[in-house]
Parts: sequence; structure tokens; C-alpha cells
Amino acid sequence: MAKTATRGRRRAPARGKSKARSSGGGLLPWAVIGIAAIGGIVAHDHWKSIEPMLARQSAPIAREAAERGPVVRKDVPPKQVALATPTPKAAPPVKQSQLLPPATIPTPAIQPVKAAPSPVSPAAPETGTVAFGYCGQGAHINCVGDGGVFWYKGEKIVIADMASPAVDQARCDGERRVAFAAKSRLLGLLNAGPFTMNAAGKAEPSGAPRVVSRDGRSFGAQLINEGLARKPGAAGGAWCA
Repeated sequence: MAKTATRGRRRAPARGKSKARSSGGGLLPWAVIGIAAIGGIVAHDHWKSIEPMLARQSAPIAREAAERGPVVRKDVPPKQVALATPTPKAAPPVKQSQLLPPATIPTPAIQPVKAAPSPVSPAAPETGTVAFGYCGQGAHINCVGDGGVFWYKGEKIVIADMASPAVDQARCDGERRVAFAAKSRLLGLLNAGPFTMNAAGKAEPSGAPRVVSRDGRSFGAQLINEGLARKPGAAGGAWCA
């Protein structure tokens, strides 16, 4: 009986403690809520004075975070940014005036210009320096045929300022003698040195007319003075007596 009473007495304080613990644990959340509510009311009433204090404290933190910059991780590859392709510009509209062809400009008619005939300059004189002989049966290159006819470099030359008888056309012995004398004299004049030939007309099948001279003295005039030729077209007696 004594042990039973003792056990009962000992258990009674334990119940009282558990009640105190349960009551204390239940009041703590309500105390925190009350303090938070009171703090919210105080903060709301004094917000104008609290706001500058919070701004001053948050400004250095934000500045320090901006100076540090973003943290780049080495194990993360950099992002590839696709470059935007430029959009082609549309061509400006063509004005209607540019599409039309330009107006045709009338061109004046070109009048034909009559060419004035240019004066024909006389042919330049030609100088001969070759050696001559009498013409034979072969090719006539540089040779004397008659008293007034010779070949120079294959071209037949007729002395234009004189007329003398031809050997093969002589009608008498006197005319034949004059023809041989004129032929021999012309050969001597041509071989005496350089001479000059001036054109005296157009070339014909009978020969090219030339005035042959040396130092300004005509060969034709010399043969006339020596009685071996006559002036062209001059009237005179026959070479035959």
C-alpha cells in the first residue's frame, strides 16, 4: 500500500509538467504573429522615414553587384548568337519619264561638197646617169635608136623639142647621112655626163615626150643649131636635095 501511494505521488508532478509544456508550445506561434503584426503596423505608420534608410542601404549592394559583373563559368561554353542577315533594300521605283525613249532630234541633211580640182603639179625632173649604146636586135634598155629617140631603163623617150630624120625611113643618101649624124651626136651627148629629163606631155605608144638637157641647155636645141634637126612642125625643105 505504501509503494502504491508513493508511485501515485511521483506521477502527479509529471502530468503538471506536460500541461505546462503543451501550453507553452501553443503560445509561441501566437506571440510571433503578434510581434509581426505590431511591426507591420509600426512600419506602415513610419514608412516615410524608413524608405530613405532602406534606399541608402540597398544602393551600395546594387553598385557592388554591378561592378562585379556576371559570373562566367568556365565549364559552360559561350552562347552562339546568330547574326541577323541584312534585309535587301528595295530598288527605288523608276519614274515613268525614265522608261520613255528620248525624243529623236532631227539631223540636218548633209549637202554634198564638190571637190575642187587640185592643180596638177608638174612631174619632178629625172636625172639620168647610165651609159648608152646603139640599139640592136635584142631588148632595148639603155640605147639610142635615132637622132631623136632613145631608151632609158627600158622606157622609150622621144625628144619633144626637135625633129630629125630616121635612118630606116631615109628617102635619099643625104637624109640618111643626116640621120646617122644626128644619132651619133645624141649618143655622145647622153654619155657626156648626167642629164635631166622633164616631162613634156603624156606617154604614148610612140614614146614618152621629154625635154632633155644638161646645165640648162637643151639637147634638141643643140642638134637644131648644128643642122641635124628641126623644130617640131617647122616648114622646111626636104633632107634630100
